[in-house]
Amino acid sequence: MFLKENLGKNIKKYRKLNHMTQEQFADLIGIDYKNVSKIENGNHYPSPETLTSIVKALNLDFYELFVFENKINYEDMKADIINSLNDKNNIVLLYKTLKNLN
Repeated sequence: MFLKENLGKNIKKYRKLNHMTQEQFADLIGIDYKNVSKIENGNHYPSPETLTSIVKALNLDFYELFVFENKINYEDMKADIINSLNDKNNIVLLYKTLKNLN
C-alpha cells in the first residue's frame, strides 16, 4: 500500500537525519529493532502507541510523517483512508492514534 511504504520511508529518513541506528531507535521507542525494519520497509504499520513514540523520539509534529516527497494527491489520499476504514482493525488503530494526539 502506498501509505504504508511512504510512512516507512519517512520514518527511516528522519531516523537517519537524527543519526540513529535501527537498534538505537528501537530502544528509544520501546520496540524490537526487527520491528523498526518492518515498519521502515513498509511491511507493517506502527501501532498508535509506537507512532506516538516515534514522533516524540524524532522531535516531529505528527503530520510531518505523512508529508511525502512524491506529493500524494489529496483525493487519492482521501480515497485510501476511506477504503482502509472497511477494516475494523484500521478503525481501532485510527481512533487510538487520534486519542493519543490529544
